[in-house]
Amino acid sequence: MFRGYIALPPACEACGLDYGFADSGDGPAVFVMLIAGFLALGFVLWFEFAYEPPFWAHLVVSLPVVAVICLTLLRVIKGVLIALQHAHGAAEGRLDR
Repeated sequence: MFRGYIALPPACEACGLDYGFADSGDGPAVFVMLIAGFLALGFVLWFEFAYEPPFWAHLVVSLPVVAVICLTLLRVIKGVLIALQHAHGAAEGRLDR
């Protein structure tokens, strides 16, 4: 479905579906911030209260965890939102005249 990390090709290589309708906008980023923020905050709080590490240990451990969560979720959520657009026939709003 993707060409590169999150870029879409003009059409699906398997079935030929035109991705001209696919505009997920800022939706994936918003959902990733909400979900990853929840997961990362839970991990950081657990890490803090379980081990009471120094600040540098938080940077060494927590930043990679947050990066992996965000980068993993971004591609998945973008694919889901594009699939939902296709399934429901979503498109930009247009005024009938």
